Parts: sequence; C-alpha cells; structure tokens
Amino acid sequence: MATFLHRIGRAAFKRHWLTLLLWVVVLGAVGAAAANSSESATSSFTLPGTEAQRANDLLGEKFPTANVEGATARVVLRAPDGEKITSSAHKADIAAILEGLRDSSSGVASVGDPFVGGTVSEDGTTAYVPVVYKAAATELTDGDHERFERALEDGRDAGLVVEASGSALAPAESGVSAEAVGFALAAVILLMTLGSLVAAGLPLVTALVGVAVNTSAITAVSAAFDLNSSTSTLASMLGIAVGIDYALFIVSRYRAERAAGHGPREAAGRANGTAGSAVVFAGLTVMIALVGLAVVDLPVLTAMGMAAAGAVAVLISVTLVPAMLGFAPERSRGRTRARMSADAPDRARSPRNKRGKVSLGERWAALILRRPVRVMVAAVAALIVIALPASRLELGLPDDGSQSTSSTQRKAYDMLSESFGLGVGSWPAA
Repeated sequence: MATFLHRIGRAAFKRHWLTLLLWVVVLGAVGAAAANSSESATSSFTLPGTEAQRANDLLGEKFPTANVEGATARVVLRAPDGEKITSSAHKADIAAILEGLRDSSSGVASVGDPFVGGTVSEDGTTAYVPVVYKAAATELTDGDHERFERALEDGRDAGLVVEASGSALAPAESGVSAEAVGFALAAVILLMTLGSLVAAGLPLVTALVGVAVNTSAITAVSAAFDLNSSTSTLASMLGIAVGIDYALFIVSRYRAERAAGHGPREAAGRANGTAGSAVVFAGLTVMIALVGLAVVDLPVLTAMGMAAAGAVAVLISVTLVPAMLGFAPERSRGRTRARMSADAPDRARSPRNKRGKVSLGERWAALILRRPVRVMVAAVAALIVIALPASRLELGLPDDGSQSTSSTQRKAYDMLSESFGLGVGSWPAA
C-alpha cells in the first residue's frame, strides 16, 4: 500500500495539471447531473416498525382526508385586552379570516372553525384555527405563502393579535451555516499552525472540492433513491471535517520530508506513502462505521450512512493534495519548516530553538511526560466535572418553544401555552 501510494504521490506531483483537470471534469460531470435532476430530496421520512409510524399509517388509512403527509398550520387569534374573541364583532372578523385562509391556496384541504371545533380558550380571549393542505410543505409555492400571510394581516388589521405556526409557513431565511463558521475557524487555525497561506489553503481547497463532488452526486441520485434532505447536510459536515484532516496529514508530512532534505517530488511521494496510508485506513474506518448504520434497520439512517460513506475525501487526499503541492512546492514548505531545516542539527541535540528558548508545545509535552499519572487523573476529573450537567439532561425533539422570541411561531406557541395550558403548543398543527 505504501509503495503504491508513493508512486501515486510522485505521479500526481509531476502531472499536477492533468490531475487537477481530471478532478475538474469529475466535478463538472456530477454538477451537471445534479443540475439536471428533476426532483429534489424529500424532507419527510418513515420509521418502519415504530409505534409512531404505525399510528401515522393508521391515520392515513382510516382518515384519508386528514392528509397526514400534507402541510399544516395553526393560526392563533387573540382579542384585544378587555375583549372576548367570542363577541359578535370578532366572530365576523374571524369568519373573514377563515375565508381568506380557504382562498390562500387551491391546495387547502380543510380550515377548521374554532367555534365549531371547540378550539376557544375557557376565558374566551383566544382561539386557534387548524389548517391542512393537500400538498406537502416543500410543494407550496411563494404565492401560497404570500396569500397565507395576507390572510393573517387581514386579521391584524381588524385589531386581533394573529400569529401562526406549522410546516405550511414560509421557511425562514437561513443565516450563516454552521459549516461556514467551522470552515472559517479551520482556516484561521491552519494559518496560525502552518505559518503559510499556501500550506493552510491546500487542505481547505481539497476539502471544498470533495464536498462539492459528494453533495452534487447526492443531489443527482436523491430522487432515484428517495434520499432525505438531511443526507447532503451530513455528507457536507463529514466531508469538511475529514477532508481537512486527511489533507493536513499529507501536507504536514510533506513539510517534514522537505525539512529532512528531500526534493519536492520525492517529498510528495514519501508523504503520500506514509501519511497517505494512515488516511486510507482512517477513511475505511469511517466508511465502515457509516455503513454500520444499516444495522439499525431504519431506511432513512441507512440511506444517509451509505451516501455519507461515499465521500471522496480519501481519493481527493491521495491524488489532488500531491498535485496541488506541485503547483507551489517551495511555498508549501512554510517559513517555519525552512528554519527547522537549517536548525536541524542543533534541534537534534537540544529541544531549544535558535534563541535558546523552549517552545510552549515542548514545555507542555515535557510536563505531561514527567507526571503522566497526575495529568491523567486531573484530565479525567475535569471531564467528569464538565459532564455533570448531562446527568440532568432532558431529551426531546425541538418544537416552536425553541424558536426565536421574535418569530411568529414562538409567539403562537406562547399564546397557546398561556390560554390552553403547557404542552398544547407542541401538539401537531392539525
């Protein structure tokens, strides 16, 4: 394996333009396939064998008009202070709101009446209206969302407090993703650690290429294999993590080989043959673990594991990383390694640098080696203290109570809890 990877590293380093072109062709091919995909990933999933899924299937069988798969919404209405929602004037306002909700989309299956369905609070100040659509949430158009919001605004113009929750609402605009934040932090850490913009950029570039190839491939086959929309998110997170990690192994080893006096091409081959072997082994371990999700026997997790296991981080690392090193063989070394090469004889005799000072990393390693048992005990004790809050951890699925206090979903949740009791806001919208 090491000899084979050594040859790949040398070949990719020598023919770096050809290697890069091949990966560009691969990226273009899967990107085109993803762009031409007729359907997108589904946001719904099933859990065969579970009690919840059996109940869901039974509802669909016995009450087909309930449309279990359709989008739902719950519109919460509250009268102004000192007034009742049950007054004749507000009943007329609510009737107009209900008519607007029915006209909000041709796909509306049903709109409840709070005075018929008994969804009015005991104090008569608050009521809620369940709305069920024929189409799934992902199939609703911008026009459907606009007409729905217009019906709510009509209620607000009438003086009522109107908020809503449910899957039929327009999805909130997403801010900066966690992956983008993690990627930016990784860039800063790599730059500080490696001391070279080129060396720090190589793991980032190769990780991006790997994520782009994998997510495009998942998008292209989502419809054929009925993949959940969360599959690409999982693949992206894993791709960024292992992509940077694996590329960093090889880049660091390349810098060490250059510091030992080897030429650029030979250093790339040696780095690929040594660190690359560890990358292949680690990648296979991750793939086996992800494929092992099939043991749970849940189609969603099985598909997600299989798709994420197909990440090309290993292949990218042992081919594209040596090729990228070929574009800037000297700048990839970094000034730190260049100084280490000049000081190698002195560093071999003493752990001190040119100025006679011991680095912080060397001091930390020496401290651990002098008192390994004490350090281990202290580390375990610290981990126990950090883990103590988990003893009171209450697990559960997030609901509208975890939304921002400025969102209409959270306001609707709070209004339901105040008027109908705790937990009502967590019930299904219809």
